[in-house]
Amino acid sequence: MISAILPSPLPLPELLVRGLDSAASDLLWPADGPDVDFTAPTGEPALIGPDSVSWRVFKNPVALFIGGVTAVLLELAEPRVRTGVWEYSSFREAPIRRLRLTGLAAMVTIYAARSTAEAMIAGVVRRHGAVAGRTPAGAPYSANDPDLLDWVQATASFGFSEAYCRYVRKLSPQERDQFYAEAAPAAQLYGSKRAPGSAAEMAALFEATRGGLEASPIIFEFLDIMNRAPIFPTPLRPLKRMLVRAAVSTTPDWLRERLGLGPEHGLRFADARLVTLAGQFADLVMLRSSPAVQACRRLGLPDDPLYRRHG
Repeated sequence: MISAILPSPLPLPELLVRGLDSAASDLLWPADGPDVDFTAPTGEPALIGPDSVSWRVFKNPVALFIGGVTAVLLELAEPRVRTGVWEYSSFREAPIRRLRLTGLAAMVTIYAARSTAEAMIAGVVRRHGAVAGRTPAGAPYSANDPDLLDWVQATASFGFSEAYCRYVRKLSPQERDQFYAEAAPAAQLYGSKRAPGSAAEMAALFEATRGGLEASPIIFEFLDIMNRAPIFPTPLRPLKRMLVRAAVSTTPDWLRERLGLGPEHGLRFADARLVTLAGQFADLVMLRSSPAVQACRRLGLPDDPLYRRHG
């Protein structure tokens, strides 16, 4: 049970906590985005429960950022997904807003009341109905194609779980499989039919898909945007570059080679420890405005159980 995890979160000066809380809120909430209340309706469960692995992983902003960038790199390696993302999204014109909306969508999927998450996903599916066309090579694509949705869902599960394992805390094989399985309710709402439900199924999907993954200048344009966009507060921008490099390093070795992402794009050895320390620190700092804490309040739980040390 979540309430049995001990000890308590990391104690920090209140002024520091407020600063971190404000920075995290600025990172997540777009000024003109939807107003989501994670505390309501009182008592309504989310798509998955608070004892899940997902609730622990997604509350960590370091793992969320690294995993999200890793997922996008994997998506952009698939030419049909890449064309849809690059031609129909506002990423190039408004990268910060797009990133904040994507992060908020992930939070709603994991922590919001089921009715809120279902309504958001239904809206995404409707909008995706207009996303269709052909790649530069002439291959047809549709954003609601179940095969492409399987890949998008898989890249998210891989990116977030690998980032957490590498830079926060190792997940056991059982926890990894549980994390993949927990994505099923949301994946099915999006229209995915065969998203991987375990690490072994993810490995099988990589093997089945690897022949169709390819390099593209768009991947390097994406990394350049991520490095230049003022997503973080000024004092944390050097850390952001490390996190982007960490995301590159989190992609499978064979795929980095295929995409032309050499060692100069990955995380330097000296910086890996700093990223890990940031990830472990973030895992123990309870930010009261975070969706994780707000969701606990909706369910009548204490604020802090997700921020307690495990094992």
